[in-house]
Amino acid sequence: MDYKDTVNLPKTSFPMKANLGKLEQELLRRWEQEDIYRQLRQKYADRPKYILHDGPPYANGHIHLGTAFNKILKDFVVRVKSMEGYNAVYVPGWDCHGLPIEHQVDLELGDQKSSMSTADIRRRCRAFAERFIDIQREEFKRLGGVGDWQHPYLTMSYDYEAAIVRELGRFFARGNVYKGVKPVHWCVYDQTALAEAEVEYEDRTDASIWVKFPLTSESQATLPFLEGKQAFVLIWTTTPWTLPANLAVAFHPSYEYVWTETDGEVLLLAKELAEPVLQKLGFPKYHILHTMPGQALEGLKARHPFVARDSVFILGEHVTLDQGTGCVHTAPGHGQEDYEMGVKYHLEIYNPVGDDGRFVEGTPLFAGLSVWEANPLIIDKLRTDGLLLKAEQITHSYPHCWRCKNPVIFRGTAQWFISMEANDLRRRALDEIRRVQWIPPWGEERIYNMIENRPDWCISRQRAWGVPITVFYCQACRATLASQELAEHVATLVEQEGADVWFERDAADLLPTGYRCPHCGGDRFTKETDILDVWFDSGVSHAAVLERRSDLTWPADMYLEGSDQHRGWFHSALLTAVGTRDAAPYKAVMTHGFTVDAQGRKMSKSLGNVVAPQEVIEKHGAEILRLWVASENFREDVRGPDDEITSHLVEVYRRIRNTCRFLLGNLADFDPATDRLPYAELRELDRLMLHRLQKFVDRVRRAYHEHEYHIVFHTLHNFCVVDLSAFYLDVQKDTLYTARPNSPERRSAQTVLHEILLDLVKLMAPILTFTAEEIWGYLPSGSREESSVHLTEFPSVHPPYLDEELADRWDRLMAVRGEVLKALEQARNSKLIGTSLEAHVDVYVPAGDWRELLEAYQDHLRLICIVSALMLHPAEAAPAEALASEAVPGLRVRVQRARGQKCVRCWHWREDVGQHPDHPTLCGRCVARIG
Repeated sequence: MDYKDTVNLPKTSFPMKANLGKLEQELLRRWEQEDIYRQLRQKYADRPKYILHDGPPYANGHIHLGTAFNKILKDFVVRVKSMEGYNAVYVPGWDCHGLPIEHQVDLELGDQKSSMSTADIRRRCRAFAERFIDIQREEFKRLGGVGDWQHPYLTMSYDYEAAIVRELGRFFARGNVYKGVKPVHWCVYDQTALAEAEVEYEDRTDASIWVKFPLTSESQATLPFLEGKQAFVLIWTTTPWTLPANLAVAFHPSYEYVWTETDGEVLLLAKELAEPVLQKLGFPKYHILHTMPGQALEGLKARHPFVARDSVFILGEHVTLDQGTGCVHTAPGHGQEDYEMGVKYHLEIYNPVGDDGRFVEGTPLFAGLSVWEANPLIIDKLRTDGLLLKAEQITHSYPHCWRCKNPVIFRGTAQWFISMEANDLRRRALDEIRRVQWIPPWGEERIYNMIENRPDWCISRQRAWGVPITVFYCQACRATLASQELAEHVATLVEQEGADVWFERDAADLLPTGYRCPHCGGDRFTKETDILDVWFDSGVSHAAVLERRSDLTWPADMYLEGSDQHRGWFHSALLTAVGTRDAAPYKAVMTHGFTVDAQGRKMSKSLGNVVAPQEVIEKHGAEILRLWVASENFREDVRGPDDEITSHLVEVYRRIRNTCRFLLGNLADFDPATDRLPYAELRELDRLMLHRLQKFVDRVRRAYHEHEYHIVFHTLHNFCVVDLSAFYLDVQKDTLYTARPNSPERRSAQTVLHEILLDLVKLMAPILTFTAEEIWGYLPSGSREESSVHLTEFPSVHPPYLDEELADRWDRLMAVRGEVLKALEQARNSKLIGTSLEAHVDVYVPAGDWRELLEAYQDHLRLICIVSALMLHPAEAAPAEALASEAVPGLRVRVQRARGQKCVRCWHWREDVGQHPDHPTLCGRCVARIG
């Protein structure tokens, strides 16, 4: 007789195979049609807002693994906050101006660019940005992110550009903006100034040279111990091309310096460095003529090694003994500290290098040469004149342009700056840093040190695609005209016509009607041609977006970007907010690491280790990409989803999915409205599982709240694999499959399965966005309080389900179960049994608490060990072959073949199989259950 129809086998149309590619596309279409984002806003309209402000990616290419990681991580935050009950508004944005886009347009235009107007170039840049905004929007949506994708903020929208102009006007009003000649990072290839955030440091091999500057005869005459000798000051540099601009040599006022005689010459250098440097230069024998403090050297002079001028000796606290000679070559036009020394000593900010990186006409010896071409010629000149003591190659960290990847130079140019000292901007920014929550905490000191030590902010760029620096110049008296009032007038025009208006109209058309110079009454003006640093553009998003959109609030609850943004967006946002509103624009800042390969190397095309998110999505689905983000501790650098990582994630996903499928299959005939049992009527094992479920809910919710998504990942996986599949579900199969469909024990189990599934699907929803929604659609009737799982809130811990005494008892039972499972494994290995149901287990227990517990829970123990029979005996009756327990003192376990025959329905081995004439292959328990 076939008893298949009497067994309650799982029934569900929820597919075992996900087919994520198809599923995800269907759900994305459905969410868009139903406008889930709008439904969320309506549902939570009266709830407290939580604003994660999106740091805008550049609209200049397809998304890569890093941007995918960032957007998915942000989606976790937004979805978690929504399911915590907040009105979690998320407005995505795009950074649309600047060199990255203009550079791409330059490549597209080629030679055409030279014949095009600035306005035409700007139109091409706008079209380029619009194209990639549309591309990236679809790519981001494909990741499963929720947000206001139809109403993003764009830094090139007219209202945003107007806001940028207004924010610059605020800085003018506070007196923080000035124009000055200062050395800045300069890209000779793109011919523009660069901000610190636009500079990347890469290893580069350059010349390292030791050069001697002859002391002037006037200075030598003031030092009697040099009478009759030729003296030199010894300097070291890795940028020979800056020597034509040398105007001074700097010494530390507190260091001791020595005049050392060797081979008929006297060399001046720091006493502490004399021995290692002179050894390196081939002068093992030397004599110290005289020692003097750096303070005493001030005002002396040396002759420039190849230019007809003197270099003055100056004092600076920046001089160190870490490398070099302690005597620092100083070119005020080519370095920040050099510039500061130049200002202190009233030296010219001399820069003989043009925008194209070539020495300008009139530069002695090297006019017309690029700085890189001049390097070897300068070294040859020094060698020929006998002033080069040593030249070698050195590999060092050198600044490069973040966009074109070429080395940059420091050169003094006329630029616009925001002063860090005016209105105490630096100190106020530092104070605000201490009021912000930094995740991880080390981010606080990182940005603090950056702000504390940074120079004034160079905000001008010599490019076409950006927002203009709205400054006018009077042609009559050459006065610079900039004010908040003028900025407001221009901003009104920009709101109507965009920033292009600045480049399309004459200065007079941009000024208020009848405007005259407040200094001389003149009525003829020109306008500034420089544009603003794009970091100013994105930095003021707090003003252009958070303040101006009614669905957002200022300050944001969180900014979340890669750790490089401590010197980028976090930095510029802080300065623009503190500089105009005296407060940080964010309450919390969270950063993530970079994506690297298995060897910890940065992903790059040249290394061939790039993993494209599109490839992962096409092969495995966006769900696996989301699972990857959740699985990693984002606070550190993150290993990309290579084949090894992906195969592991696919297996984790399969286990979670199959667990949920088992739950659904065993709830096919369960209606929570009529079949759910009250807590008091649940079996003890089921109450234990409810207790564990509350602990699971608590762990996951705490981890979500602390942004510990990798802990959520592991907790979710372990709960499905260890608590459910390997224990509770496995143990309950007998009840679920073989008990009467409507029996109390089966309804008890189903009541708990239903609770588990509801909590599980909600808790996985922020990470497994698509799968949670799919499962939601298969829940038993009456289980869905909303049309989408993403419109629900997280489950809360239900205190009545917590029972620590129960859990303690079962922890002890589980310890015994662990010993039984070891014995069963030994029996399997020795071929005594195949499955655990073929086993009869004898447990030998000493008298006392353990014996009392096991006697009270003997049948429970048999159930959770999934064996056909389990008997308890006194410890002293244990045979020698019984396995001694390591966890329970005095306990021993023996496994034998189960007696009787195998029941064809429940697969237990029982001695009562065959005793019922109508059902000769069933055990007595199954006969009763089908009767």
